[in-house]
Order: sequence, then C-alpha cells, then structure tokens
Amino acid sequence: MLTLTVTIIVIALVFDYINGFHDAANSVATIVSTRVLTPFQAVLWAALFNFVSVFSFGTGVAKTVGTGMVDLQLVTPYVILSGLIGAIVWDMATWWLGLPTSSSHALFGGYAGAAVAHVAFLRGIAHATDVIVWGGWLSTLAFMVASPILGLILAYILMVAVYWLFRHSTPKSMDVHFRRLQLLSAAVYSYAHGTNDAQKTMGIITSVLVTGGFLRTFEVPVWVMLCACGAIALGTLTGGWRIVHTMGARLTRLRPRSGFCAETAAATSILLATHFHVGVSTTHVITGAIAGVGSTQRVKAVRWGVAASIVWAWALTIPASAAVAALFFTLLRLFGPAI
Repeated sequence: MLTLTVTIIVIALVFDYINGFHDAANSVATIVSTRVLTPFQAVLWAALFNFVSVFSFGTGVAKTVGTGMVDLQLVTPYVILSGLIGAIVWDMATWWLGLPTSSSHALFGGYAGAAVAHVAFLRGIAHATDVIVWGGWLSTLAFMVASPILGLILAYILMVAVYWLFRHSTPKSMDVHFRRLQLLSAAVYSYAHGTNDAQKTMGIITSVLVTGGFLRTFEVPVWVMLCACGAIALGTLTGGWRIVHTMGARLTRLRPRSGFCAETAAATSILLATHFHVGVSTTHVITGAIAGVGSTQRVKAVRWGVAASIVWAWALTIPASAAVAALFFTLLRLFGPAI
C-alpha cells in the first residue's frame, strides 16, 4: 500500500505540474500579449505568486475536491489513480491542440468517472452514481457557468470605467500608466490562480492518504501544501506557448489597459469562488474577462469563432476525462491487480 500511495502522490504532483504548464497561458497571456513583460519574465512573475499563495484562504477548495464531490468512503487509491490518468491524458491532448481547456474540470471529470466505474463493479450499474455527492457538483457546475460570466461583466465594467476616468488622456499616455499597473494585476491573478488550482491537487493527495490509511481525518498536511504549490509553480515556469497564442492574440487584441482590466476582473472572480470553497476553471474565467474587455470596443472585436471552439472544448472536458478514467479503471479491474 505504501508503494501504491507514493506512486499516486507522484502522479498527482505530475498532474499539478501539467496544470501549471497547461494553465501558464492563463497567468501570462495578457501581460505577454501587451508586451509589458517578455515571456520568460512573465512566467517567472506568475510562478512566484503561484507559490506565494500556498498558505492563503485555508484549504476549503481542497476539502471540496477530496470529499465534497464524491463519497470518499466509496473511493480507493486505484480510483484516484485512474482519475488522475484521465485528467492527464485529456490535458495533454488539448495542450497539443492548443485549446485552453480546464485542468480543474478534467480532474473533476476523471475523479468522478473512475469512482462511478468502481461503484458500478461493486454494486451494479443501477447504483453507479451512488458515489456522486450531488450538492458539491451542483455548486461546482453553478460556478462553472457563473465565474466566466462574472469575469466578463466585471472586465466590461472596469474597461468602461477606465475609458471614462482617462477620457481626456491619449491612448499612449494611458498605456504608460497601465504598463506599470499590469504588473500588479498579473501578480494578483497569479496569486488567485495558486489559491484555487493548487488546492485541487492538495485535495487529491490528502484523499489518497485517507483511503490508504495514513490519515484518519481529512486534514491537509503542510508538506502537501508546499509540494502542490511547488509543482504548479514549476509547471508555470515551463509555460505553454501554444495556448498563450490562442488566449492573448487570437481571441481579441489587448493593450496594457485592457490587460489590466481582464486580469483584475478574473482575479476577483476566482478569489470569490475560493472564498466559497469551490474549485473553478481559471481558464474559463480569464477567457470570459478577455472577451469582456474586447466587447467594449465593439462586439466584432472579439473573435467569437475562436471563443466558440474554446466553449466546445470546455463542454467536452468533464465527460471526456471521465470516460478515459473509467476506461483505465476498467482495464485495471479486468487485467490489473486485484482491486
């Protein structure tokens, strides 16, 4: 059991690294696209604040991920292993295609898919969904929709306010100020990213420790917090420039002032979700915020065709990662060790 637990923890940290790698674009796309920082400077800046967030906002999101979406009493280490495999496979496939999908929702889908497959073997297909905690899923699905919409609305309002406050300034003089302010907004966004995303891996690792018998109660150890934030920060350092291009250039054209508004709005939406202990997609939120600032110019300033392809990728994430995880668990069950 110790070997299996250590293996799953390592894989969870690999997922966390891939999450940082995959979602690095969300942290740096705006500030790179506006040329406030070079790509290398931007990922260093984002990684720093991802790690700084390690002891912020408690571990409410981790507990929701670990126990609030599936019944931990019906979970085994092999379920968690299969869920991680499903999330990683989907993450890597969408990274290769350059689609900014949600690592968070891939993890949620993978975890649920593997758990449902396990209970289907255990109790029969008719009882497969007994493992699902519907209250946790309803709040997550609600925030899945509300967070990007809130990001879009806040970004739109901020952009209008900026144009009104600086109505007597030239665009060039505005950008002189906002190039500096965007350093702050990018830092806050990366901080918010770390408070929400790293906690999801903390929840998974703590679940492994509980199901493996190494912890009696679901309390996230300090070493798990440090490892999770360290892995996501390291992943951010390596970046994902395919997705940066989609987020920062193809969706709409950004300036320092619009980049500041998008990052500030997205950070506010994410921190609100973290306050309510709900894991959200930072990808969804920043995309909504970028669309919000773009639409203040004119509706056609946003490339809605690109946005539509992103939405389709989002819609597929949970069922696709769930299917991969369920398939992997089934193969383990049929051809692997006794589980």
